[in-house]
Amino acid sequence: MTDPHAAPRSTASPTTPSDVVVLDPSRGDTDHARPLVQAIGPVPAMSGDVAAALTWASDVGRTAPSPGAGRTLDLWELLASTAAADVGVARVLEPHLDALTILAQAPGAVDLASIGVGEGSTWGVFAAEGPGVRLEAREGADGWRLTGVKPWCSLAATLTHALVTAWTTDGRRLFAVGLRAPGVEPHDGPWVARGFPEIVSAPVRFDGAAAVPVGGPGWYLDRPGFAWGGIGVAACWWGGAVGLARELYASTGRREPDQLVLAHLGAVDVALTGARTVLAEASRAVDGDVDPGVAPGVLARRVRGVVARAVEETVQRCSHALGPGPMTTDEAYARRLADLQLYVRQHHAERDDASLGRDLLASGRSPW
Repeated sequence: MTDPHAAPRSTASPTTPSDVVVLDPSRGDTDHARPLVQAIGPVPAMSGDVAAALTWASDVGRTAPSPGAGRTLDLWELLASTAAADVGVARVLEPHLDALTILAQAPGAVDLASIGVGEGSTWGVFAAEGPGVRLEAREGADGWRLTGVKPWCSLAATLTHALVTAWTTDGRRLFAVGLRAPGVEPHDGPWVARGFPEIVSAPVRFDGAAAVPVGGPGWYLDRPGFAWGGIGVAACWWGGAVGLARELYASTGRREPDQLVLAHLGAVDVALTGARTVLAEASRAVDGDVDPGVAPGVLARRVRGVVARAVEETVQRCSHALGPGPMTTDEAYARRLADLQLYVRQHHAERDDASLGRDLLASGRSPW
């Protein structure tokens, strides 16, 4: 195992093709790696710098592919490669790209100019609900207005815009809103997380804030893209776990691995390879290359469940194999570990398993 008193190692180095994450090695397309290497090149230097990450995400978003348009694998490789370099930057990039995809998929025109959207706008997606708080939208003579509190709004004090779900008389509906407009008050906490300390996820209070609808009632949650976006988050989890696994592999070059370290390394490979295979297969289903024969929501919960388990096993085995040394002396490793453990908790563990089981029973036939 690693010497707990070893000096921290520098991880700053130029990005190379070996740094990108490949989800489907069988496709034999090497040209796609070149723009990916270029895209993620600045990522390692952004660690902890939200402003730099948002500027970069806005630039990447101009050319990033959308899921379901034939290049889903490329999109998920971008997300995974970013997370392999820095989990926090991936946490900034993913919702920005998700928001752009949602806006592109929206039926009908969305009046973004009225809320000040510009070329450099940065986006979040706030769809969480919480006990004791509620965000409502009402339409008046001057358009739609949002009133109430929305919980779990990541980077609301830093972003320029967001897509938020709010309750209307017809049910939940999606709206675009400017976060620096009158009637919008982002809170600064409570946020005591050790993972993502710079990515504050806190409530936002809306007091008659102007908003524009995106799609009709129920559209945001009912569209297949909702499930696809959830798999994109899983690609980030997987990429973050790959970054941990690379540290485990690198440790064998600094000290002769014993049988236990080799066992952990082999088990991590099995877990991550299985999750990679599921992500690659799901990308083909999303692009319509294969018929998955299952509802998008079922596909997403299967993929997220497989990836979450692989991530949790990777975290545990890397911690067992490497010991406390890198947790206490290697800033990049300690940050990655804390960020990834919090990020993967967006998977609701047994609750998501129960939801999947409920849908399987509702289908009326065995899935195996």
